[in-house]
Amino acid sequence: MLDPAPESSGRAGALSATLSSPAPDVRLLTVAGEVDTLTAPRLAEGLTGLLDDERGTPVVDLADVSFLASSGLAVLIRAAHRATGQGRPLHLVATSRAVTRPLEVTGSDRLFEMHGGLEEVLSGVAGGGSGPVPGGAD
Repeated sequence: MLDPAPESSGRAGALSATLSSPAPDVRLLTVAGEVDTLTAPRLAEGLTGLLDDERGTPVVDLADVSFLASSGLAVLIRAAHRATGQGRPLHLVATSRAVTRPLEVTGSDRLFEMHGGLEEVLSGVAGGGSGPVPGGAD
């Protein structure tokens, strides 16, 4: 059954996207819910806000995403290309198979700096972030 109001909180198919700055050099978009055709525009809006601020390291926390459809994957890929054009990588925190599997199967995971937790990103940025990040993409 299709949810007519996917962005309403507490409903199946809802998606939230919140921008914050957990550290001076980190801009964070925390995403929760299902990313599908109906909610991908909300993700795109959040990513635009994240990447419009060209200061700091852009991070997208997908730990609370329970479903990632191809439409959401396309939005993430466009954001990765935009970040690369800005001369910085886009960091993804992905912990669930619902997110990591589509990224791996399509090879899209190579477009991002992949992390198993937000703490991993924050410690990498705080430590200068110049070397390889443990658990990152090959």
